[in-house]
Amino acid sequence: MKIAITYENEQIFQHFGHTEQFKIYEVENGKIIKKTVVDTNGRGHGALASILKNLQADILICGGIGGGAQMALAEAGIKLFGGVSGSCDAAAEAFIAGKLGYNPNVRCNHHGHGESGHTCGDHGCGSHNCGSH
Repeated sequence: MKIAITYENEQIFQHFGHTEQFKIYEVENGKIIKKTVVDTNGRGHGALASILKNLQADILICGGIGGGAQMALAEAGIKLFGGVSGSCDAAAEAFIAGKLGYNPNVRCNHHGHGESGHTCGDHGCGSHNCGSH
């Protein structure tokens, strides 16, 4: 199994569509056997699901994520665990142990509401609809 996590400085990056790196965990028999950081080369929302599919990721753990990206992940057969924050390594370990806290209804739909510099992590996107400020 491969777990991909949006990554920035060992923490879960809070906006899937703007992530510049993923940390990939290869898991066998309930143990992490390999960790790799992969660059996205600045690609946007649509291309990120393809990158994950090409990396053969089974699971994505992230902070905020929009509906279009969720659909692209579903089409690629990648299971989403959104609304997560904190350490990437801790999240991967919690997932493997079956103890990852996540938001099954995570949705970030703030696109185009005019806030320059807005990132989902500024206000905990995982617990509410970003578009409802």
